[in-house]
Amino acid sequence: MPVEWAWLPERRSAAPEGREIVLTGGDSGYFLLFHGLTGSPAEFAYVANYLHHRKGCSVWCPRLVNHGQPLGTLARTGWQELEDGARACFDRALGESSRSGLPLFVGGLSLGAVLSLIIAADHSARMGAALCLAPTLFYDGWNVPWTHRLIPAVSHLPLRHFAYFREEEPYGLKDEFLRRRIGEQFGRMSVRDERQGGDIGYAHFPVRLFCEIRHLFDRCIRRLANVSCPVLLVQARNDDITGPENSQFIYRHVGSKVKEIVMLENSYHVVTMDLEREKVAASMARFCLSGRARAPADLRAAAFLPPG
Repeated sequence: MPVEWAWLPERRSAAPEGREIVLTGGDSGYFLLFHGLTGSPAEFAYVANYLHHRKGCSVWCPRLVNHGQPLGTLARTGWQELEDGARACFDRALGESSRSGLPLFVGGLSLGAVLSLIIAADHSARMGAALCLAPTLFYDGWNVPWTHRLIPAVSHLPLRHFAYFREEEPYGLKDEFLRRRIGEQFGRMSVRDERQGGDIGYAHFPVRLFCEIRHLFDRCIRRLANVSCPVLLVQARNDDITGPENSQFIYRHVGSKVKEIVMLENSYHVVTMDLEREKVAASMARFCLSGRARAPADLRAAAFLPPG
C-alpha cells in the first residue's frame, strides 16, 4: 500500500455516508454483525439477506463509530470509542432479542470479529454464539506491506497524524468482478475526497487509526480465556490481510467448549462478499441454528444474570 500525506480537518456530516442493514421480524434468531475497519455494513449485505430471507432471522449490521463520516473524522477515532460504540449496539440488540425471546448471536468481520470477542469476554452468558469472520489480531497476510511493521514505532511520532495508506488490489477480494468495481470507485477518490465512507467504505486507511486499534487487539488477546460461549471462526486459507494463524490462535485460547474453524479455499479477506459468501452464510446459520449454540430458553434466563 502506498502512503499518502495530508492534514485533514475534523468535519462531521449530519447524514453519514452508507446505510445500516436492519432486517426485522425474524423468529429464528437475532444476529448483530459488525463490519471491518474502514468498511461498511454493506460488507454483510449478502449474509444478512441470506440469514433473513432463507433462515427467518432478524439481522442488524450497524456502522462502527465514525464510519460514514469524512476521513479526517474517522482518523481521529480512539479505540475506546470503537469499543464503547460496539458495546452500546450490543446492549440495544440484547434488549430487542430478549423482548422477542430470540437467541442473540454476535459476530463480525476482521476488526468486527475482535469487537465481538471483547464483548463475549464479558457477556458470554447472554450470547448464543460469537461469530468471527476473518478475525484480525495479527496482520500476517501475503499482501501486507513491509511498512506495516513500522506501526508500533510510528504510533509515538507526530507523522502518524498525516499518513494514510491507500488501498490497492486485491481489496481483500478474489472475486475479479467485485474487485474491478471497487477498484474503479476507489481509483476516483483522492485522500481529500469527502465522498469516502459510503457503502464501499474508504479508499484510505489512516495510520493514526491503525495505531489505535492495536490496543483493541491487545485487549482481545488478554481476555480470550473469558470467552465461554460457542465460537465459530471462518478463515480464508489464502487471506491477503490476516492469515490462518489468527483463527488458530483464537481457537487455542478461548475458554469455549464448543468451537469450530471453517477454512475457505477460494476467498481472500472479505469473506462475506467473496466467492464463498454463500458458504460463509450457510456455516453461520448451521452453527447457530442447529443446536450447537445455546438454546433460546437458556438465553432468556441468562438475560437476567449479572455480567460474567
